[in-house]
Amino acid sequence: MSIHQKTETGAKNFHGLFHNLVSILKVKRNLISLIVPILFLGLWEIIAIGIDNHVVLPRVQYVFALLLNPTEGLIGMGSLASNTAISLTRVLSGYFFGVILGTSLGVLMGYYYIAFNLLNSFLGLFRPIPPLAWVPLVLSWFGVASFATILGVTEGDWYVYLNNLQISMVFIIFIGAFFPIITSTIYGVRNVNKTLIDSARVLGANEREVFFKVLLPASAPSIVNGMRIGMGVAWMCLVSAEMLPGTLSGIGYLITHGYTLARTDIVIAGMITIGVVGALMDMSFRVLEDRKFKWQRLAR
Repeated sequence: MSIHQKTETGAKNFHGLFHNLVSILKVKRNLISLIVPILFLGLWEIIAIGIDNHVVLPRVQYVFALLLNPTEGLIGMGSLASNTAISLTRVLSGYFFGVILGTSLGVLMGYYYIAFNLLNSFLGLFRPIPPLAWVPLVLSWFGVASFATILGVTEGDWYVYLNNLQISMVFIIFIGAFFPIITSTIYGVRNVNKTLIDSARVLGANEREVFFKVLLPASAPSIVNGMRIGMGVAWMCLVSAEMLPGTLSGIGYLITHGYTLARTDIVIAGMITIGVVGALMDMSFRVLEDRKFKWQRLAR
């Protein structure tokens, strides 16, 4: 065997060994991350058996029986899956408006000092107000009106979907998502290195090119981080929004109705569902940050 062949064989063996080592480390990391959840479930089961009261704390198996059968009807209110889908639609609707308005105003205020000085103090008055404090005012404004009411849809499949999007709910979720997004966007835009902008202008870039090729890419990590935080807050506002009058569906209403019927297993299953869906959405943002913004960590 020639030296070249020996070198190539050694490189392949090293490459295979390296990949095996990485796989082992990933498995160990995943196993370590399961330790606390398993201990938590064990403690939950022990306490539930000791209390022996399903209203106070149901056993793990009863809650997981609901989670493993998400399409099964519950207390005459539809299934866990259908109510989760309705809640997800509401969250994404309010979040969508929060992203559109939050990023637009954030970029405007971050880039133009006149816009910042004009709007910052005004918006600062509303930023500390919790989204739930808006509930009485929102109900007096919109009542139980939905998007079906606004669009004049009175029947058909679209009526079913649009009627579940009550304006008051979407507004509460929008408020929850809006302020984290606009705050992070302003921060990201205002902290773009001015040297990058000046260099682009010196090289002949016009304002449009500076905006799209320098300003937005450089501020994107902060904007995405704000969107990630806004999504989390939107989910936290969901349950409270679905407790508003006129609500007859959604995971939040399912939790509330389950409590009134002393079905604590449904309450906990709903809470876990919200946590899992929220965690999956947060994970999608983390994957986006890892794939698109690695340069930010490497530059530090």
